[in-house]
Amino acid sequence: MHYTVEPGLYALGKPDDQSPVLVTANYKMSFDKLREALPGRDMWILVLDTKGINVWCASGKGTFGTTELVGRIKSSGLSQIVSHRELILPQLSGPGVAAHHVKKLSGFKVIYGPIRATDLLTFLDHGLKATAEMRFKTFTTCERMELIPMELIGALKAGIIAIPVLFFLSCVGKSGEGWMSALSHGYFSALSLLTAILAGAVLTPLFLPWLPGRAFSVKGLSLGFLFAAILIAFLWNHGITGTSRLEILSWFLLIPAVSAYLAMNFTGASTYTSLSGVKKEMRWALPLEIVGGVVGLVLWFGSHYIS
Repeated sequence: MHYTVEPGLYALGKPDDQSPVLVTANYKMSFDKLREALPGRDMWILVLDTKGINVWCASGKGTFGTTELVGRIKSSGLSQIVSHRELILPQLSGPGVAAHHVKKLSGFKVIYGPIRATDLLTFLDHGLKATAEMRFKTFTTCERMELIPMELIGALKAGIIAIPVLFFLSCVGKSGEGWMSALSHGYFSALSLLTAILAGAVLTPLFLPWLPGRAFSVKGLSLGFLFAAILIAFLWNHGITGTSRLEILSWFLLIPAVSAYLAMNFTGASTYTSLSGVKKEMRWALPLEIVGGVVGLVLWFGSHYIS
């Protein structure tokens, strides 16, 4: 969370007062990708203080915004360094920047560049003109797969703590039925949680366009219920006791709750959502996920510790 560069004005190559000025976030990967896309070029890079957040997310949060941009122009002394009055901003910064206000407050004209840094050379060499392809953001299966590790690692960090705890509590709670049965329940609880993580953090991004519903939580919920149904079918074939009914019901609530929550996390990596849409979804989805998770945990404890 501290993968940042210092905000301010940077020289790429040997720029002069006529060199273009590109604006980016102080998330180090954004900064590095921008430099990497411009080999052998001489230009200025104005880095905004986005609190280490990438351009698109920062523009939605307001840290890549009009106020920060105008303030950074003044604090860097940019008007004394370049003779022109043009700034090239990433297109995805548009939600946070009001170009007409920047012009009024600083005298600099905002020009929105292409979505991808890899298109910048073409954009610059063709008179700052973007093609239709440069303005269009794809979100293919391969592109979604590239983002899965980001969500999966975060989920597994919590899972590394939760899975051993569930395994231990399952074994202790079922020890009265014999240690083979206790170990079986322990493995089953660990497997169930891993299944919820798989459904929410891996399969939801992978099958995103084809899952039902517009809200990400609903998409994750649908996969969660599917895997919960598979789980019930598995338990059914192995015999149902009084307490195992509670265990079935607990995971029928826990798996969809965890899967829906993890799926909703993917909104930050998606082209599908807006800031207002995310806020609206969180208002109704989070309470339901919390209730489902709490009730599921209570039932799970009951199934293991109530004879």
